[in-house]
Amino acid sequence: MPLVEKKKILVVDDEENLRHMLQVMLKKQGYLVETASDGADALAKAAANAYAFILCDIKMPVMDGRAFLGKCGESGSLGTVIMMSAYGSVDDAIDCMKLGAYDYISKPFNSDEIALVLKKAEERERLKDENQRLREEVGRGCSFANIVSRSDKMAEIFALVKKLSGHKTTVLILGESGTGKELVAKALHYNGTRKDAPFVAVNCGAIPPSLLESELFGHVKGAFTDASHDKVGLFEEADGGTLFLDEIAEMPLGLQVKLLRVLQDEEIRRIGAAGSKKVDVRVISATARDLAGEVAAGRFREDLYFRLNVFAISLPPLRDRLEDVPLLAEHFLKKHGARMGLTSVRPGPEALKAMVLYRWPGNVRELENCIERGLVLCEGGTLDLASLPETVRRASGIGRRATDSSDDRSDTFSIKKGAEALERTLILRALEKTGGNRTHAARLLEISHRALLYKLKEYGLG
Repeated sequence: MPLVEKKKILVVDDEENLRHMLQVMLKKQGYLVETASDGADALAKAAANAYAFILCDIKMPVMDGRAFLGKCGESGSLGTVIMMSAYGSVDDAIDCMKLGAYDYISKPFNSDEIALVLKKAEERERLKDENQRLREEVGRGCSFANIVSRSDKMAEIFALVKKLSGHKTTVLILGESGTGKELVAKALHYNGTRKDAPFVAVNCGAIPPSLLESELFGHVKGAFTDASHDKVGLFEEADGGTLFLDEIAEMPLGLQVKLLRVLQDEEIRRIGAAGSKKVDVRVISATARDLAGEVAAGRFREDLYFRLNVFAISLPPLRDRLEDVPLLAEHFLKKHGARMGLTSVRPGPEALKAMVLYRWPGNVRELENCIERGLVLCEGGTLDLASLPETVRRASGIGRRATDSSDDRSDTFSIKKGAEALERTLILRALEKTGGNRTHAARLLEISHRALLYKLKEYGLG
């Protein structure tokens, strides 16, 4: 049978006989007891020891009980203190409670009274500890740095982020589009020592290759035709903080060489500048592509890959953590409901079931768009099945009419609506085929990357 740790009590009283009597009494009740003759003695012992409870007289020489309470409060070491006094009054009790005492007992008292007060105090401490533990459990299990999850996979990622956040180590975040790569990058930054310095993000695929070098490193006036003034690059903006390079696989090979040099030397040179400048920047990169495959295909430098991939964090797609869908749905309902003035809306059972059954090729971003759209369309306090996009309803099979068949026939004869439905389906299939990579999806669809971005926004998938 495991041993139960005995709780320590400090008895503070200027009467030696009372101290001895309480010491004997409390030892019989299973406590470890120490004594002090006045408040100053007690203060020194309380600073050096952790007492579960302190029994303290009010009237004492040198430092009385009120002064002791006040000093403990100032030092932040005030625990569960029970006051004792032979001169007890309501005023004394109120004064002591205001200063932080838990309870008050009048002399003379018997062992049963002391035991009852301590039992109540123990129960209070137990409840406080349990509440704190539950709050920590909820925090660990459901939310971390604005990332909402209760899945085991994400819990492992949360733990890794906490370990890495205090270091300058470069981190590569891998995951499909919409899985929350930038949120993880921000978690790494804002939970570390650089949290008060800049966090600068850039999408390497959204800036034309000809302009990306100037964006990253800056330029001096006259460096090229349109350089009418000096420009500070993103590396300089992020000095002392973090630079997040999203879609790193889109970076041109020529620029990859210069990025590698910056990571090695911690120096940047503006385009057209004569000299270099030291920078202190933590680099976090992300991609939806298989970067090792890009290296094998010759589209990404192997030396840069190893330099970026000191630590890799792989984010699971939403379809691999469907237990998070109800939690995320509630989160986005609160987030967008507060903005729209629809704070009481909750998901209906059929809508929730449909969302759990859907595969979410656009991941968390698609789910958020789905919820925002649903809030606009829903009536009353329930987000029902009819408020969800057609793709979610049909994929789940819930509420499907008997006349519907597996070949996705529709009851509309509109060529325009039919073309839109087919276009949306093809986009979703292309995104699923490419693991959410929009550049590759655009190639499969034989449209430009810009056109795909427009259509994703139009259909609520972006």
